[in-house]
Amino acid sequence: MPRATINIGEPDGQAAAGVIWKYAIGYIPGEENEGLTAQSEGSPARLPEYDDSGWAVCSELAERVSRGFTFVWYRTTITIPETAGGRSTAGMRVQFETCVDDYGEIWIDGECNRDRGTVQGFNVPQRVLVTDSARPGNRHTIAILAVNGPLAAPFGTVFSATPTWALSGRATSGAAPAPGRRLLQPAAGTPAPGVGCAVAVAGGQVGGGVTAGGPDGGRGCSTTQSEG
Repeated sequence: MPRATINIGEPDGQAAAGVIWKYAIGYIPGEENEGLTAQSEGSPARLPEYDDSGWAVCSELAERVSRGFTFVWYRTTITIPETAGGRSTAGMRVQFETCVDDYGEIWIDGECNRDRGTVQGFNVPQRVLVTDSARPGNRHTIAILAVNGPLAAPFGTVFSATPTWALSGRATSGAAPAPGRRLLQPAAGTPAPGVGCAVAVAGGQVGGGVTAGGPDGGRGCSTTQSEG
């Protein structure tokens, strides 16, 4: 099955997808008390039409931000390119993957997948669908809400590691079946406290990337393959 990955945390990948990451501190950035009020019913920063023009540009997503009990939003808009990995992107399935320190929510075009886009655990890698059938030139908004933890005793800082855009196509007639999906799992005995992972989805040979963090105490991530 044809597949390509683009690391939209790196300059080359950002250029390919027209990506500029921005970030702001707060549940509702710019509001009093960072937007934290009793029984709040949501943050508009999740929505694609939200105005983030006043936010700071984030050149390094792995840079540690804020401290204590804190929320940080990261936002960008990706443009589906004509090709990726030498193949046309038309009709490809596109997924977004990252590892948020410590808890993360991922919103795509103002929607959050309740199974995969919500908080999965402490420093747990996440993968969500962007589109099931890509159209070159189409734009999609990605908004990540990062939360420091544990909530009752937060320590360290917040960051988002190695955001990856994975595209997979459909096997052509007579092609060999895909050997399985790539799944993200914590790496046993990983000494680095904070990491990111980059994988493609839908079989084939793919490399997993690991980047070390600072003194935060996060867990590592690696790639493994399961058949079926």
